[in-house]
Amino acid sequence: MSEPDGLELFDALMTTRAMRRFTDEPVADEDIADCLRAAVQAPSGGNIQPYQFLVVTDPEVRAQLGAIYLKAWSRYAPAVAAITPPAKTEEAGRRHERNVAVSDELAHHLGEVPVHVLVLMPKISMVVEDDEGPMDVGPTYASVYPAVQNLMLAARAKGLGTVLTTVYRVYEDEVREVCGIPDRFEVVALLPIGHPKGKWGVAARRPAPSLTSWNRYGQRRP
Repeated sequence: MSEPDGLELFDALMTTRAMRRFTDEPVADEDIADCLRAAVQAPSGGNIQPYQFLVVTDPEVRAQLGAIYLKAWSRYAPAVAAITPPAKTEEAGRRHERNVAVSDELAHHLGEVPVHVLVLMPKISMVVEDDEGPMDVGPTYASVYPAVQNLMLAARAKGLGTVLTTVYRVYEDEVREVCGIPDRFEVVALLPIGHPKGKWGVAARRPAPSLTSWNRYGQRRP
């Protein structure tokens, strides 16, 4: 389901959604390189770009990552299910069931997805101090995830699907060992990238006005 480069930006923003089901069609190295070029153009605090990318295409390594992910998912999914409140409507319940089903499918087939991009972040703090004390201006993640979103949007422009996953962090040390990642890095995202089986479209979300205050918290506009 490839699409031509140059997809309109707003259309891409509105229709890029999590893709968890993929075909076995290969992904060109050139397309991944283009996605990474877009990723590094994202803003970061002080333009420090506190991230590195590890692209995994080797089938054996992908299989090992898939096994780790499935092990993590097998613990995580029932723990979340145990604390998830009942859906308020039948439609919401059906959406939740579909989401769980495709997440489970990804967990069982992650190793088969043609490309995995791991996003690494050094274990550093953005906190600085002066005579009045420490100044916490936010976590380092704030300078990493914009690059992840750029990567995902670039993949969308290439007709490629992906999803930001973090479940593997249950066994992050094993991921580091499989990929030879030094302990000084956190693995803050794993993006499986491939040609999606699903369709692009506007996903169900709470509307922006219901989440937006103007000038003072709680002050809504109609």
